[in-house]
Order: sequence, then structure tokens, then C-alpha cells
Amino acid sequence: MVEIATGRGVYRLAAAAPLEGAESSVVLTLAMERADGIERVVTRFRIACELLDQPAEVDAIIERMKGWLSRQFETTREAALKAIRSERRLHEITFDLDSRGPF
Repeated sequence: MVEIATGRGVYRLAAAAPLEGAESSVVLTLAMERADGIERVVTRFRIACELLDQPAEVDAIIERMKGWLSRQFETTREAALKAIRSERRLHEITFDLDSRGPF
């Protein structure tokens, strides 16, 4: 299990669903749960296949995202909560050649 320390406490990162694959990208649905269980936030990450080692493995992707998520946690958390509350959908972040994120 991967954990990150945030201003809100320690959060555990885990896949909330199996990787979804397409020709050009994979989609990781990631749950970020506070260690004490008081909060759970889920968001989706669409990652271009050319940024990943093949075959793409969930644990390796989450490990690569750990540092980026630590830095972008508040922004990601707020966007995810807003999408669920007001738009009734999961927030999605795309990483590709133009926006590489942690890749």
C-alpha cells in the first residue's frame, strides 16, 4: 500500500477499480483514503500508453504518481470533491505528451 503525507494527514492510495485499457491510454481509478478512515476521495487518471512501461501495472503507476500527488493533493482533492458534488461524476486528470505530470 502506498501512503502520502499531506497537510490533512496521511492518505493511503489504492486502485478503486481495475485498470481500463484503450488503444492510446489506460485509466486508473484511484482512491485516496485518509489513514483514520474519515475521508475517501476518488478520481480518475487517463494516462497515455507511450508514457508507461508495458505492460502497465497498477502498483507501478501509483508508485510513480506518489510524489506528484503529494504536491498536487489539495488541488486534486478539491477538484474531485467538486466534480462529485456538483457534476455527479468522477474528476478525471489526463497525462499525455503535452501534460506529462509524474511521467
